[in-house]
Amino acid sequence: MNPVDILSFQLYSLRRYRDLPAQLDLLAGIGYRHVETIMPHYDDAAGTRRLLDDRGLAAPTGHFSMAALRERPEWIVAVAHEIGLRQIVMPALPEEERKGDAGHWRRVGAELGGIARRLADSGLTVAYHNHDWELAVLEDGRSALEHLFDGAEGTPLRWQVDVAWLVRGGGDLDWWIGRHGDRIVSCHVKDMAPEGENVEEDGWADVGDGVLPWDSFWRACREAGAEWMVVEHDNPQRFERFAERSFAALRALAA
Repeated sequence: MNPVDILSFQLYSLRRYRDLPAQLDLLAGIGYRHVETIMPHYDDAAGTRRLLDDRGLAAPTGHFSMAALRERPEWIVAVAHEIGLRQIVMPALPEEERKGDAGHWRRVGAELGGIARRLADSGLTVAYHNHDWELAVLEDGRSALEHLFDGAEGTPLRWQVDVAWLVRGGGDLDWWIGRHGDRIVSCHVKDMAPEGENVEEDGWADVGDGVLPWDSFWRACREAGAEWMVVEHDNPQRFERFAERSFAALRALAA
Protein backbone atom coordinates (compact mmCIF):
# COMPACT_ATOMS: atom_id res chain seq x y z
CA MET A 1 0.00 0.00 0.00
CA ASN A 2 1.19 3.50 -0.84
CA PRO A 3 1.54 5.51 2.39
CA VAL A 4 -0.43 8.33 0.74
CA ASP A 5 -3.50 6.08 0.74
CA ILE A 6 -3.62 6.15 4.54
CA LEU A 7 -2.09 9.59 5.10
CA SER A 8 -4.31 12.44 6.30
CA PHE A 9 -3.80 15.99 7.53
CA GLN A 10 -5.30 17.58 10.66
CA LEU A 11 -6.80 20.89 9.53
CA TYR A 12 -6.24 22.32 13.01
CA SER A 13 -2.64 22.77 11.87
CA LEU A 14 -3.82 25.33 9.28
CA ARG A 15 -6.31 27.17 11.48
CA ARG A 16 -4.36 30.43 11.01
CA TYR A 17 -3.74 29.90 7.28
CA ARG A 18 -6.32 31.75 5.21
CA ASP A 19 -9.78 30.18 4.73
CA LEU A 20 -10.89 26.57 4.30
CA PRO A 21 -10.93 26.59 0.46
CA ALA A 22 -7.34 27.87 0.45
CA GLN A 23 -6.31 25.28 3.01
CA LEU A 24 -7.79 22.47 0.95
CA ASP A 25 -6.25 23.86 -2.24
CA LEU A 26 -2.83 23.81 -0.58
CA LEU A 27 -3.16 20.23 0.63
CA ALA A 28 -4.64 18.84 -2.58
CA GLY A 29 -1.91 20.55 -4.57
CA ILE A 30 0.78 18.89 -2.45
CA GLY A 31 -0.81 15.48 -2.93
CA TYR A 32 -2.81 14.80 0.23
CA ARG A 33 -6.03 12.88 -0.35
CA HIS A 34 -7.49 12.94 3.15
CA VAL A 35 -7.98 15.50 5.90
CA GLU A 36 -9.19 15.51 9.49
CA THR A 37 -11.87 18.07 10.29
CA ILE A 38 -12.53 20.18 13.40
CA MET A 39 -15.56 21.88 14.94
CA PRO A 40 -15.76 25.03 12.73
CA HIS A 41 -16.18 22.81 9.66
CA TYR A 42 -19.47 21.42 10.94
CA ASP A 43 -21.49 24.64 10.95
CA ASP A 44 -22.14 24.02 7.24
CA ALA A 45 -21.47 20.31 6.84
CA ALA A 46 -22.92 20.17 3.32
CA GLY A 47 -20.72 23.08 2.28
CA THR A 48 -17.65 21.39 3.76
CA ARG A 49 -18.48 18.21 1.86
CA ARG A 50 -18.75 20.17 -1.41
CA LEU A 51 -15.38 21.81 -0.84
CA LEU A 52 -13.80 18.41 -0.21
CA ASP A 53 -15.47 16.76 -3.20
CA ASP A 54 -14.45 19.59 -5.54
CA ARG A 55 -10.79 18.89 -4.71
CA GLY A 56 -10.92 15.12 -4.65
CA LEU A 57 -10.44 15.03 -0.88
CA ALA A 58 -12.15 12.92 1.78
CA ALA A 59 -12.46 13.36 5.55
CA PRO A 60 -12.68 9.94 7.20
CA THR A 61 -11.95 11.30 10.70
CA GLY A 62 -13.05 14.39 12.59
CA HIS A 63 -12.64 16.00 16.00
CA PHE A 64 -15.68 16.87 18.11
CA SER A 65 -15.71 18.57 21.48
CA MET A 66 -16.72 16.79 24.67
CA ALA A 67 -19.62 19.24 24.96
CA ALA A 68 -20.93 18.20 21.55
CA LEU A 69 -20.60 14.52 22.40
CA ARG A 70 -22.51 15.08 25.63
CA GLU A 71 -25.19 17.41 24.35
CA ARG A 72 -25.61 16.90 20.58
CA PRO A 73 -25.07 13.26 19.63
CA GLU A 74 -27.82 13.29 16.99
CA TRP A 75 -26.23 16.36 15.38
CA ILE A 76 -22.85 14.60 15.34
CA VAL A 77 -24.35 11.61 13.55
CA ALA A 78 -25.96 13.88 10.93
CA VAL A 79 -22.73 15.83 10.37
CA ALA A 80 -20.65 12.67 10.15
CA HIS A 81 -22.93 11.12 7.56
CA GLU A 82 -23.03 14.35 5.53
CA ILE A 83 -19.24 14.75 5.41
CA GLY A 84 -18.38 11.05 5.32
CA LEU A 85 -16.67 10.79 8.71
CA ARG A 86 -16.20 7.31 10.15
CA GLN A 87 -14.07 8.04 13.21
CA ILE A 88 -15.31 10.61 15.74
CA VAL A 89 -12.43 11.77 17.91
CA MET A 90 -12.69 13.65 21.19
CA PRO A 91 -9.52 15.78 21.13
CA ALA A 92 -9.31 17.21 24.65
CA LEU A 93 -11.36 17.44 27.81
CA PRO A 94 -12.46 20.89 29.00
CA GLU A 95 -9.56 22.41 30.90
CA GLU A 96 -11.31 22.14 34.26
CA GLU A 97 -11.64 18.35 33.78
CA ARG A 98 -8.00 17.64 32.97
CA LYS A 99 -6.95 17.02 36.56
CA GLY A 100 -8.40 14.62 39.06
CA ASP A 101 -7.87 11.41 40.96
CA ALA A 102 -8.14 7.88 39.62
CA GLY A 103 -11.88 7.84 40.17
CA HIS A 104 -12.32 10.98 38.09
CA TRP A 105 -10.46 9.47 35.15
CA ARG A 106 -12.34 6.18 35.37
CA ARG A 107 -15.62 8.12 35.30
CA VAL A 108 -14.44 9.98 32.18
CA GLY A 109 -13.59 6.67 30.55
CA ALA A 110 -16.95 5.19 31.45
CA GLU A 111 -18.76 8.24 30.09
CA LEU A 112 -16.85 8.16 26.81
CA GLY A 113 -17.37 4.43 26.60
CA GLY A 114 -21.11 4.92 26.90
CA ILE A 115 -21.05 7.55 24.17
CA ALA A 116 -19.01 5.23 21.98
CA ARG A 117 -21.55 2.46 22.48
CA ARG A 118 -24.45 4.71 21.48
CA LEU A 119 -22.74 6.14 18.38
CA ALA A 120 -21.65 2.66 17.28
CA ASP A 121 -25.32 2.03 16.52
CA SER A 122 -24.99 4.70 13.80
CA GLY A 123 -21.88 3.10 12.31
CA LEU A 124 -19.42 5.51 13.95
CA THR A 125 -16.25 4.76 15.91
CA VAL A 126 -15.50 7.05 18.86
CA ALA A 127 -11.87 7.51 19.88
CA TYR A 128 -10.03 9.43 22.59
CA HIS A 129 -7.06 11.63 21.60
CA ASN A 130 -4.31 12.03 24.19
CA HIS A 131 -2.06 14.94 25.10
CA ASP A 132 0.65 14.77 27.74
CA TRP A 133 -1.39 15.61 30.82
CA GLU A 134 -3.02 12.18 30.85
CA LEU A 135 0.44 10.71 31.46
CA ALA A 136 0.55 12.31 34.91
CA VAL A 137 1.12 9.65 37.56
CA LEU A 138 -1.64 9.53 40.15
CA GLU A 139 -1.68 8.46 43.79
CA ASP A 140 -1.60 4.75 42.97
CA GLY A 141 1.42 5.05 40.67
CA ARG A 142 -0.61 4.62 37.47
CA SER A 143 -1.32 7.29 34.87
CA ALA A 144 -4.59 9.09 34.29
CA LEU A 145 -4.78 7.58 30.78
CA GLU A 146 -4.59 4.05 32.18
CA HIS A 147 -7.50 4.81 34.49
CA LEU A 148 -9.48 6.33 31.63
CA PHE A 149 -9.09 3.16 29.59
CA ASP A 150 -9.93 1.07 32.68
CA GLY A 151 -13.16 3.01 33.00
CA ALA A 152 -13.98 2.30 29.35
CA GLU A 153 -13.33 -1.44 29.67
CA GLY A 154 -15.94 -3.48 27.83
CA THR A 155 -17.01 -0.56 25.63
CA PRO A 156 -16.09 0.21 22.00
CA LEU A 157 -14.10 3.35 22.92
CA ARG A 158 -10.96 3.48 20.80
CA TRP A 159 -7.77 5.57 20.81
CA GLN A 160 -6.27 8.10 18.43
CA VAL A 161 -2.73 7.98 19.72
CA ASP A 162 -0.80 11.24 19.49
CA VAL A 163 2.68 9.80 19.65
CA ALA A 164 4.58 13.05 20.09
CA TRP A 165 2.41 14.12 23.03
CA LEU A 166 2.84 10.63 24.46
CA VAL A 167 6.63 10.96 24.25
CA ARG A 168 6.56 14.50 25.60
CA GLY A 169 4.62 13.19 28.59
CA GLY A 170 7.30 10.58 29.27
CA GLY A 171 5.45 7.64 27.77
CA ASP A 172 7.03 4.74 25.90
CA LEU A 173 5.17 3.90 22.68
CA ASP A 174 6.07 0.20 22.77
CA TRP A 175 4.76 -0.14 26.33
CA TRP A 176 1.51 1.62 25.49
CA ILE A 177 0.97 -0.44 22.38
CA GLY A 178 1.61 -3.58 24.40
CA ARG A 179 -1.04 -2.55 26.94
CA HIS A 180 -3.62 -0.69 24.85
CA GLY A 181 -2.70 -1.18 21.22
CA ASP A 182 -5.99 -2.95 20.56
CA ARG A 183 -7.75 0.39 21.04
CA ILE A 184 -5.71 2.26 18.41
CA VAL A 185 -7.64 3.22 15.27
CA SER A 186 -5.67 6.25 14.10
CA CYS A 187 -2.48 8.12 14.88
CA HIS A 188 -1.36 11.73 14.96
CA VAL A 189 1.97 12.07 13.21
CA LYS A 190 3.92 15.03 14.51
CA ASP A 191 7.58 15.58 15.30
CA MET A 192 9.61 17.15 18.09
CA ALA A 193 12.53 19.51 17.61
CA PRO A 194 15.78 18.96 19.53
CA GLU A 195 15.50 20.35 23.04
CA GLY A 196 15.76 24.13 23.06
CA GLU A 197 15.05 24.52 19.34
CA ASN A 198 11.93 25.76 17.51
CA VAL A 199 10.80 27.66 20.59
CA GLU A 200 8.54 29.82 18.43
CA GLU A 201 6.75 26.60 17.41
CA ASP A 202 6.46 25.30 20.98
CA GLY A 203 9.25 22.80 20.34
CA TRP A 204 7.49 20.95 17.51
CA ALA A 205 9.04 20.31 14.10
CA ASP A 206 8.09 19.41 10.55
CA VAL A 207 7.62 15.64 10.36
CA GLY A 208 10.92 14.05 9.41
CA ASP A 209 12.86 17.12 10.49
CA GLY A 210 12.77 16.38 14.22
CA VAL A 211 14.06 13.76 16.61
CA LEU A 212 11.29 11.14 16.60
CA PRO A 213 12.00 7.87 14.71
CA TRP A 214 8.93 7.94 12.51
CA ASP A 215 10.13 5.05 10.36
CA SER A 216 9.69 2.70 13.32
CA PHE A 217 6.80 4.59 14.95
CA TRP A 218 4.85 4.42 11.69
CA ARG A 219 5.21 0.64 11.50
CA ALA A 220 4.36 0.17 15.18
CA CYS A 221 1.17 2.23 14.95
CA ARG A 222 0.05 0.61 11.74
CA GLU A 223 0.65 -2.88 13.11
CA ALA A 224 -1.33 -1.94 16.21
CA GLY A 225 -4.33 -1.07 14.04
CA ALA A 226 -4.06 2.60 13.05
CA GLU A 227 -6.18 2.96 9.93
CA TRP A 228 -5.28 6.62 9.39
CA MET A 229 -1.96 8.38 9.94
CA VAL A 230 -2.77 12.06 10.45
CA VAL A 231 -0.09 14.75 10.03
CA GLU A 232 -0.30 17.49 12.66
CA HIS A 233 1.64 20.42 14.09
CA ASP A 234 0.14 22.30 17.03
CA ASN A 235 1.80 25.65 16.27
CA PRO A 236 3.41 25.86 12.81
CA GLN A 237 4.79 29.20 11.69
CA ARG A 238 5.48 28.23 8.07
CA PHE A 239 2.33 26.48 6.95
CA GLU A 240 3.24 25.59 3.38
CA ARG A 241 6.67 24.32 4.37
CA PHE A 242 5.29 22.15 7.14
CA ALA A 243 2.66 20.55 4.91
CA GLU A 244 5.08 19.98 2.04
CA ARG A 245 8.04 18.68 4.07
CA SER A 246 5.89 16.35 6.13
CA PHE A 247 4.22 14.90 3.05
CA ALA A 248 7.56 14.31 1.34
CA ALA A 249 9.03 12.62 4.40
CA LEU A 250 6.07 10.33 4.99
CA ARG A 251 5.46 9.45 1.35
CA ALA A 252 8.84 7.70 1.42
CA LEU A 253 7.86 5.40 4.26
CA ALA A 254 6.89 1.79 3.67
CA ALA A 255 3.26 1.23 4.61
